[in-house]
Amino acid sequence: MPLILDIAVTHIAGRGRQTLVALIGVAVGVGFSVAMAALMQGGQDDFVRQLVDTMPHVDVTDEQRVARRQPVEDVFDAVAISGLRPRDDRRGIINPTEAIAWLESWIPGRFAVSLKTQGVMRYSSRETGAAIIGIEPARERGVSPIVDDFVAGNFAALAAGGNNVLIGDTMASRLGAGLGDTITAVSSEGQTRDFKITGLFHTGTTARDEGEAYILLKNAQILAERPNVINEIRVKLDDPNRAPLVAHRTEAELGYKAVAWQEANEAILQAFVIRNVIMYTVVGAIMLVAGFGIFNIISTITHEKTRDIAIMKSLGFPEADMRRLFLLEGVAIGAGGSALGCLLGFVLVYALSLVSFKIAAAGREMTHLPIAWSALHYIIASVFAVGSAAVAGFLPARRAARQNPVDIIRGAT
Repeated sequence: MPLILDIAVTHIAGRGRQTLVALIGVAVGVGFSVAMAALMQGGQDDFVRQLVDTMPHVDVTDEQRVARRQPVEDVFDAVAISGLRPRDDRRGIINPTEAIAWLESWIPGRFAVSLKTQGVMRYSSRETGAAIIGIEPARERGVSPIVDDFVAGNFAALAAGGNNVLIGDTMASRLGAGLGDTITAVSSEGQTRDFKITGLFHTGTTARDEGEAYILLKNAQILAERPNVINEIRVKLDDPNRAPLVAHRTEAELGYKAVAWQEANEAILQAFVIRNVIMYTVVGAIMLVAGFGIFNIISTITHEKTRDIAIMKSLGFPEADMRRLFLLEGVAIGAGGSALGCLLGFVLVYALSLVSFKIAAAGREMTHLPIAWSALHYIIASVFAVGSAAVAGFLPARRAARQNPVDIIRGAT
């Protein structure tokens, strides 16, 4: 093996210019593949992180996944129900205090309860539809990121008590109201109540900024004429990845629909899987192109070294050694290019991480490109490169090993 390795090094060094071009081709392919993977993975991770931060990990509502089972279905095996008219049952989570206590007994995380009702916000002669959300400020701080999204006033003003309301800046613009003004909330039940604007928030989500208003839970219960009722429990877990297990157990125990953040964004997460497949397909294509350069070099070497092959086989070198020789040359070029490519990839990723730009979102004056630093990117790109080099070296190596030394010597000039 040391002799085969020495011959391979001699062959590669003898064609220094072509070898250098092949090394650069592999290095550029590996480097840009690493940079592309880091940028795409970083963007994906940043998006998922925003999802995890801006929404509850588990959302328990007073809905049912399937229609409530009728008592007659428990008595008879086969039942046909028609013309069923359910009674007017105003929904709400039954025994919310007991439900919260049960969740706190086994879930490591934070909880917030709320009552959401639809209504209208009026100011002067203007009005706009709104989701009126009653919350407990102390619990809400641990669950909702809205506490950091205020452009005027602050979240703490709601905890001071009284008839205070927090609305989005877009809603305020549509109403023509501002901080300190008094607006009127009208619930779907016809109840009206005046509230003072003590905070304006901007989340960047139009539906929230123009369609949500936050008041104290007790005030929402009065507006909805539903004392001591809540219709949503939001959970923030210490480990967001446990959300599906927590949601499944919660729904099985409480009987209410519990949705994990992965289920709520299932389509987006599936799109990320397809995106990753496309990304690594492109990486493979880049490495395949680099492999053609290696194939060209090894093919040229085998063509030029036919007399050397004949002499070596006449001296007793088996076909396996011939295959190993030229395969080793291809792998050596691939490995060397991968090493240079990893260095180039690191430089490119570091350069991309320094790129900064200003954005207009509230509370964030400047941001950087989302970059994912992962050794896996370097490993995958290197494996693709060395694999392509091995295939590119194997094809001419097999042809060289099959050559008959007698035919080569007879045809020599």
